[in-house]
Amino acid sequence: MKTVMIVDDASTVRMFHKMLVSSDDRVVEEAENGVEALEKAIGTPIDLFLVDVNMPKMDGYRLCKEIRQNELLRAVPIIMISTESATQDAQRAYQCGANFYMTKPVDADALKSVVSAVLGGS
Repeated sequence: MKTVMIVDDASTVRMFHKMLVSSDDRVVEEAENGVEALEKAIGTPIDLFLVDVNMPKMDGYRLCKEIRQNELLRAVPIIMISTESATQDAQRAYQCGANFYMTKPVDADALKSVVSAVLGGS
């Protein structure tokens, strides 16, 4: 069983992404911001993070850096998903340690494909 954590301050976005990435062999955890995500991730093994950029308390860039600096989490893949579509936004995400960068509204099939590829076809 793989665990995907969706981190977004918008409950409707979390619900939509959960619908897209849920499957028989995946569990989905949710967090409203980076602080909550880190707290939950310490106690729950996470196989993939889907992270929004613009959130209160701790934005996605900071969360990405925190994940990469955490010994337990640093190897976990991160897909950043944001309304920010400029090239420099994607570059910043990659500099923070993101594995993929997608813009909202995310293409459903593209997200499913990337998640499956990252999780090894699961």
